[in-house]
Amino acid sequence: MNIRQPSHSKDAKHYTTDRLREEFLITELFTPNKVKRVYSHIDRIITKGFCPADNDLELGENLDIMKNLGTDYFLERRELGTINVGGDGKVVVDGEEYNLASLDGLYVGKGAKEVVFKSDDANNPAKFYTLSAPAHTTYPTVHIDITKAKKVQMGDESTSNKRVINQYIHPDVMESCQLSMGMTEMAEGNVWNTMPCHTHERRMEVYFYFDIEGDNVVFHYMGEPSETRHIVMRNEEAAISPSWSIHSGCGTKAYKFIWGMVGENKTFTDMDHVAFKDLK
Repeated sequence: MNIRQPSHSKDAKHYTTDRLREEFLITELFTPNKVKRVYSHIDRIITKGFCPADNDLELGENLDIMKNLGTDYFLERRELGTINVGGDGKVVVDGEEYNLASLDGLYVGKGAKEVVFKSDDANNPAKFYTLSAPAHTTYPTVHIDITKAKKVQMGDESTSNKRVINQYIHPDVMESCQLSMGMTEMAEGNVWNTMPCHTHERRMEVYFYFDIEGDNVVFHYMGEPSETRHIVMRNEEAAISPSWSIHSGCGTKAYKFIWGMVGENKTFTDMDHVAFKDLK
C-alpha cells in the first residue's frame, strides 16, 4: 500500500510539477486483476481501485498492509463506499450479493468482514472506485443505484459549468459515519467544475476524474487561494485535496468526476467560498 504523508501549505507552494504529482496524484487505479491502494494520512482516507477480470478481488489485506491499520480486518474500524465506473459487476458483502451496473454505488458499514469484487464479463470488467474512512458506528450496507442518488442541478451554460451533482453517500440519501461520496457529470460543452471555488477547513476531499475521452485532459486546480497550482489529469486518475486547498477543474472536453469527503462534518454546503478577486 502506498503511503502519503500530509503536506503543509507553506511547503506545497514550493513544489515542482513532479513533486506536486508525487504528493497528490493517484494513477493506474484499474489494472486488471490487481488492487491499487493509497493511504493518505490526511484524515486517514484510503483510496482503492478494483478491476476484477479473470479473477475476483477481495478487500482482505495481507499482514503487512493490516499492520498499517492496526486491526484484524480492514473494516473493523472503517466504512467504505464504492462506485462502479466500468462494466457490470457484483460486490459480495459477508455472503450477500449486490449487483452494480455502471455508475451504481454501494456503502459498506463498519464491521463487514468479507468483501469480494466481481465482474460479469472479463472482457468488459467492472471498475470499482473505492474510498474508505475511519468509522465509530456501524450503519447498514446500502445499494445506491444511479436512480436513487439525489440529483442537484448546478451552474449554467453562460459560465461553462452546467452540471448535475449525484449525491450517493449523503445525509439526504442514507446514513454514514463521516464518509460523503457522489458523482458530478458535466453537461456537453461545459468544462468548469467547482468554480467559483471554495475550501473547507473541516474536511478533506479526493476527486477522481473519468470519462475523459481520447487525448483530452482536465486541469485540476489546487493550493491555497493565493497560491494556486495545477495538476494535469488524465482519464481515471485521482487527486488528493487537503483541507487548506481549493479543488476545482477545467477540462478540454466535458467529463465526469467522483468526489469523496471525510472530516469533521457531513454538511455538503459547509464551504468557505473564494471570490474571483482573491485568486492568484
